[in-house]
Amino acid sequence: MIRKIIRIDEDKCNGCGACAAACHEGAIGMVNGKAKLLREDYCDGLGDCLPACPTGAITFEEREAPAYNEAAVLAAKAEAKEPKAPAHAHGKLPCGCPGTNSKSIKRDTGACDLSESAPVTSQLSQWPVQIKLVPVNAPYFDGANLLVAADCTAYAYGNFHKEFIRNHITLIGCPKLDEGDYSEKLTQIIKNNNIKSLTIVRMEVPCCGGIENAAKRALQASGKFIPWRVVTISTDGRILDN
Repeated sequence: MIRKIIRIDEDKCNGCGACAAACHEGAIGMVNGKAKLLREDYCDGLGDCLPACPTGAITFEEREAPAYNEAAVLAAKAEAKEPKAPAHAHGKLPCGCPGTNSKSIKRDTGACDLSESAPVTSQLSQWPVQIKLVPVNAPYFDGANLLVAADCTAYAYGNFHKEFIRNHITLIGCPKLDEGDYSEKLTQIIKNNNIKSLTIVRMEVPCCGGIENAAKRALQASGKFIPWRVVTISTDGRILDN
């Protein structure tokens, strides 16, 4: 049938993921850092994704496309809401890799030696750190100050461990390179655990807005009121705002 449906210009897409988050039907996803219309029959043609796009990469067009399948959309939403047992509950680890096994890392919480000759000590207090790998109910989330950071921030900002990772539970991701949206996973973490505060650290580049927006949506969806802040790091390693 000929109907109105969205069109995504990949050349204009900056990979921020805002359109995927705005698409309530789940028709849009992130593939190789670009927004894609994954299911034409999930697109209702109403264009909730259009105003979310900061670069104007999404427009309407009329062309041959399958009809909007509301029943399939509702079924997919219902399936996504069903709680799933973690892989390790069945004797398997996420990705089948022992390196994804969840664990806490004990650190000396005493004063740090800030002299130039002192070795730089990691302040990471848990494993894994990737948002997609971390279990939503890991014990270390209880009473945690949560840090949600874009991958590049720790490389750009030299004092990242002492200023941000120290005394925090750290989660990292890259909205441009990872498929999907982080907001659902982060919502579960904030909603189901006693999180004391949320710090979001991102780079100044536009695509990093995806991780900031996902964390903000998760906090809102959790229904909790906890202290939060956003810190932006420049590409030359400076804190731009705090």
